Amino acid sequence: MSKQATTRSRSVRGSRTGRPIMALLDLLGRRWSLRILWELRGEPLTSRGLRTACDEASPTVLQARLTELREAGFVELGEAGGYGLTPLGRELCETFMPLHRFAERWKGSSPSPRLRGEGRGKGEPPRGRKQ
Repeated sequence: MSKQATTRSRSVRGSRTGRPIMALLDLLGRRWSLRILWELRGEPLTSRGLRTACDEASPTVLQARLTELREAGFVELGEAGGYGLTPLGRELCETFMPLHRFAERWKGSSPSPRLRGEGRGKGEPPRGRKQ
């Protein structure tokens, strides 16, 4: 008599399959996740430095995302107290670089100033947002 495999993948938000790509896209699609990874690509940052780099993101949301990114193995808390990328996190950020280069080329060729991010000053809220 053979045993039948009954292991099921844990489903993730937005997916009934639990496929790894769906889990990754869910995590990266959460508010501030990509920005945190992007800001940490150069060097570790303290919580305050990361918050400043992320345009004063809510400390509550920032900490929630850092916790999720740490649990996923992309971010680690360094000995000096700052957050940095793990080797896996650096590998993930390297996968963004072709998209970054494309975005830079696209920005220069896009006919829409709004899509190019023009017309907004530093600290100005995104259009359509109430203050």
